[in-house]
Amino acid sequence: MASSTTTSCWCSHCGMGLATPPPRSSSSFLCAFCRRLTRIEPQPGVRGSAMTMTTLARATASPPPPLPLSVVKREFPASYPKVRGKKRALLVGVSYTGTPHELRGTVNDVKEMRRILVDKFGYPSGCILELTEMERDLSRVPTRQNLLRAMRWLVDGCASGDSLVFHFAGHGVQHVDLKGDEVDGYNEALCPVDFRRSGNILDDEINETLVRPVGRGVKLHAIVDTCHSGTILDLPYLCRMSRTGYWQWENQYPGGGGKGKSPNGGLVISISGCRDDQKSDDTSGFPESASIGAMMDSFIQAVDAEPGTTYGRLLSAMRARIRDGHGSRRIPGKLGSYVRRMTASSGVQEPQLCSSEVFDIYRKPFLL
Repeated sequence: MASSTTTSCWCSHCGMGLATPPPRSSSSFLCAFCRRLTRIEPQPGVRGSAMTMTTLARATASPPPPLPLSVVKREFPASYPKVRGKKRALLVGVSYTGTPHELRGTVNDVKEMRRILVDKFGYPSGCILELTEMERDLSRVPTRQNLLRAMRWLVDGCASGDSLVFHFAGHGVQHVDLKGDEVDGYNEALCPVDFRRSGNILDDEINETLVRPVGRGVKLHAIVDTCHSGTILDLPYLCRMSRTGYWQWENQYPGGGGKGKSPNGGLVISISGCRDDQKSDDTSGFPESASIGAMMDSFIQAVDAEPGTTYGRLLSAMRARIRDGHGSRRIPGKLGSYVRRMTASSGVQEPQLCSSEVFDIYRKPFLL
């Protein structure tokens, strides 16, 4: 039974349990998992903790089911891939169509990432979920709610031997860190298509949703092309690399803490478009009047040029290609393609490598 000081019910948006004080009148409570409000009202004629929610069926005074994540699983849209193979991916491209923040090429980034995963790394096409504004299915439009739900889909039920990929192309921003767990004093965040109305998705939320559920024997790669994306997953280690190839891992938690943000025994690695203090600017066409991100262009070229490359060689090749194209809108390539460029606040953009554990970047093969 619920205690006399708290009561249990479910979030009306994600199905997670809410522990709230018994309301004396109608009240709204914030879900710690999905950050949405649920309105709760006392149930007439019942004392103590029993209550109802305006958007859910009546809840009793007894606790919610012992595995609330099963509730989330049942809420995955019918259009989401049902195949639960050892390899699956979530690919997100946000264009912000019709707004002052509109980007060109993010949908093409998604198409290119799908091609790479299927052709180069053997991902089944039916195990890939795409979220773009081109989708007719509203559950696949990259809103804040849909994006968080899709992240939960990606890691839901993951088991040893699984290889997962999260790819995001869109805008990213920074917010002042109020918790004191960022070495630079800022949180990084992704911008969903409805960010002006529903807010951004902070790195703390991304870490909680994507990183921490990754269990032993599971591998998750995040490939993120946004502004301020260096430490977007809040992973503990950032690889500092010089132009001469010298590298070292740097702890990203003040005082070396942050163990609570690590995966549950698995390995999580992120490859991002630039440092936390760098930002993107400008779009242009890629081939035949389409466009593609500078990071995606460099990633494709590096993977195609050297199959079985290591993380160190991949990162070096990506940085070299972007440096070669900096200062000119035209980057060498098929049809003299244009690509979306990054204008850094402190120099040319530098793709970054972060990880939940340290390893020799020139010995470990890059495998998705």
